[in-house]
Amino acid sequence: MILDRLILSNFKNYVEADVALCGNVNCFVGNNGTGKTNLLDAVHYLAFCKSYFNPVDSQNIRLGADFFAIHGHFGPDVASCTLRQGQAKQMRWNKKQYKTLAEHIGKVPLVMVSPNDQQLITGGSELRRRFADSVISQVDRDYLNHLIAYNKALDQRNRLLKQMWDDRQWDPAMVSLWDAQLELHGKVIYAGREAFIADFQPLFEEYYHWIAGSAEPGAIAYQRDDRPLMQQLEAARQADRYAQHTTVGPHKDDFLLTLAADMPVKRFGSQGQQKSFALALKLAQFQYLLNHSGTKPILLLDDIFDKLDMDRIRQLIALVGSDRFGQVLLTDTQPGRVQALFDDLPHLEHRLFQVAHGQITHNS
Repeated sequence: MILDRLILSNFKNYVEADVALCGNVNCFVGNNGTGKTNLLDAVHYLAFCKSYFNPVDSQNIRLGADFFAIHGHFGPDVASCTLRQGQAKQMRWNKKQYKTLAEHIGKVPLVMVSPNDQQLITGGSELRRRFADSVISQVDRDYLNHLIAYNKALDQRNRLLKQMWDDRQWDPAMVSLWDAQLELHGKVIYAGREAFIADFQPLFEEYYHWIAGSAEPGAIAYQRDDRPLMQQLEAARQADRYAQHTTVGPHKDDFLLTLAADMPVKRFGSQGQQKSFALALKLAQFQYLLNHSGTKPILLLDDIFDKLDMDRIRQLIALVGSDRFGQVLLTDTQPGRVQALFDDLPHLEHRLFQVAHGQITHNS
């Protein structure tokens, strides 16, 4: 998957931008706050119909404007994401609007790596579930559909539990109707996550070993209640009644990340180990998507060099610039550091862009 051209209108700090990209490594350099990350976030919109950083779409419209538009040229195909104040967000492929945004997921395979990724290690279980669900959904449309349906049923069941509590009326038959929906979709989610982790674990181990530079083991495992979902729901019904929400199910699962002797990296890992885990997760995500889709995803690297020494940076750029990977867009604050990397790798096709307050200049 190659993004040849990115066109922005009123997106974040950009009034207008039109960037022609190469098929290998594209680097955007500039001071903090000039808009480098915003360019990567625009590309993220073209893949997932949403921002990587800000879930409130309207806040990504440039201050003083009433809309934003993002267009990406992928060879002969064009993806467009537009939003006008007070209206629904629209996603189009070759000018044809999707009926639902979910129809577009998987069309543009993409992996984003950013400093925020360490929250996958240190944050709550919902972040790791969201990560796994996002990866699976890019290659498994059936999983995505069941995940959407499960979350809708979960929301309805929780609303019902809250309403029954407020009304002081308990109707187990009505709860059972939503239990059946959760079971129908939940068993597909369980199966999808178990198949995912079986394929993902060896990829993660490979990249963690490469990043850590040692034989230090790292592992990822899926944590869930092994009982059938209906059995879980029936056993937890009284607890759900008083909690006024659903306390069991796939939405409560986690993915356990461990060091040697099954020690959770969240608790026992050093800062360096946690950063290595986060980067290994994202590179394994790339490989998983490639293996299952046959298409090399676009790789976005946002300001990750400050977390690595120069030898590791050089190795990383050589890796992602190789035939194993595809198109890369990265950001950095130090033009000299980036130029030195490219000087060390003269065979690497690249383009260097200078970013300054919403203005983009092609330097090479």
